[in-house]
Amino acid sequence: MSARRIAYRHTIEYEVVNTSNLFHPQNWALLSAGRIEDARRFVVVDGNVEKHHSAAIREYFAYHHVEAKIVVFPGGEENKTLDHYLTIAHELDAFPIHRRDEPIIAIGGGVLTDLVGYVAASHRRGVPYVKVPTTLMGYVDASIGIKTGINFNGNKNRLGAFHAPHMVLLDKSFLKTLPHRHILNGVCEIVKLAVIKDPLLFQMLETHGAQSVEAHFQDEQGGVILDRAIQGMLEELETNLFEEELARKVDFGHTFSYGLETRHETHLLHGEAVLLDILISTLIARRRNLLSDEETDRIFRLTDALGFELDASILDPRLLWASLTERTYHRNGLQRVPMPRSIGDCVFLNDVRADEIESAVKTLEDRIGIKHEII
Repeated sequence: MSARRIAYRHTIEYEVVNTSNLFHPQNWALLSAGRIEDARRFVVVDGNVEKHHSAAIREYFAYHHVEAKIVVFPGGEENKTLDHYLTIAHELDAFPIHRRDEPIIAIGGGVLTDLVGYVAASHRRGVPYVKVPTTLMGYVDASIGIKTGINFNGNKNRLGAFHAPHMVLLDKSFLKTLPHRHILNGVCEIVKLAVIKDPLLFQMLETHGAQSVEAHFQDEQGGVILDRAIQGMLEELETNLFEEELARKVDFGHTFSYGLETRHETHLLHGEAVLLDILISTLIARRRNLLSDEETDRIFRLTDALGFELDASILDPRLLWASLTERTYHRNGLQRVPMPRSIGDCVFLNDVRADEIESAVKTLEDRIGIKHEII
């Protein structure tokens, strides 16, 4: 039997657009993807966003004579489940949309955009969708790439697909109403990029980060920090959207955090787990002389200045080792752990040992204490 090789390459293009006052009737950004006349939109909105913007959202679509089915999603990592995926899928199936010119709209945090993206990826084998991140975590991280997914069988993002959005709409005014803890949650991803690839971003956080956190990034310098973080994320993703290369700088902070989130899902936010991972990795890097004492101290001083309060008591070395083992499967048999080699540079390790993790945990407990609790 002869074999025939079929090669098909599909160009991935999507827009990441800065906008403001998204629900103002004269702002066409939300409808700029797809047909407008005699059109319908299936819209999934985070419950917290709906509380603040319900009337404006409904008035927007009514003004433009677009029939909108608005579904409210509760948000939160605990709701990133197969059951909620099926609930959204049932709602969508009951509100038929055109397969190509009536994109689904996802308005919410990273959990919502991941889940709705997976619905869009699987409905009729793929329909377009628009992402509108409303949390800082979604703004600088979850909304930018093309990964979608849900948690399954006790594992984060175990079911999912690569499915590019048609458009990502960034309106930082959504950040005004975020609780302080959720602002810091997103800042952890900015710290990740700064430590592993961007020394200038690190300096910007040192100089203006605390002020921008206090202002919920509505100040001028906060906008500059956000733009630089997003640009850095896009630089890393655009050449490797489908993760064909498994050694990825943006996986910094996402090795040990996987196990922490899985075990402590009910009270530990994603960014908080990532920051604990960053600090553990920083201490391993210092022990290997990849970082100097001064660089290590700068990282810890920055986390203090930004106002993080971390609970080191949840750091179980056995859990962290198990998390690294699981990530090795995800990374196709090698650890591929991103580690800082000076601030703004990166090296990938494949020989991290259990005793190094244990030593780093002990050092971190000594540095930050175990008296603090995440609130």
